[in-house]
Amino acid sequence: MAEQVNSLEQLNQAVTGTSAEVESDIPREPVRDELGRSYATGKRKDAVARVWIKPGTGKVVVNGKDVNDYFARPVLQMILKQPFQIANVEGQFDVMCTVKGGGLSGQAGAVKHGVSKALQLYDPSLRGALKAAGFLTRDSRVVERKKYGKAKARKSFQFSKR
Repeated sequence: MAEQVNSLEQLNQAVTGTSAEVESDIPREPVRDELGRSYATGKRKDAVARVWIKPGTGKVVVNGKDVNDYFARPVLQMILKQPFQIANVEGQFDVMCTVKGGGLSGQAGAVKHGVSKALQLYDPSLRGALKAAGFLTRDSRVVERKKYGKAKARKSFQFSKR
């Protein structure tokens, strides 16, 4: 009986150990289309960005406009450059993206998320740096909805004793 329990434990360890090893040992393959581009979707708040990256000179086009025209604030431009700085590939990729919904801040965050996902699909060796920086995780914070009986999401109407 003790031999059966022992062999079952060894079998269980072998099965669970091999599955974990197999999963970590599988090298990720680059995902590119016939034009040599990688595609990803980025999201932030209500904004959704469709992002294509390909090797190039660092040109970024958002909704048909240059990035400096579309995102005029330097802070938003800085947000878009972060994935390239973390991955040490500044000026090596051209980005073409379309973004809809939300405001400019949410759109910049969506493009950043999409660029990060597309970079790790194009070159899987960049995944570790991007994941450690938290760029592959969708920021799930969204605007809280308004509740009935309230002026806004949490603000109440002014209390009147009389």
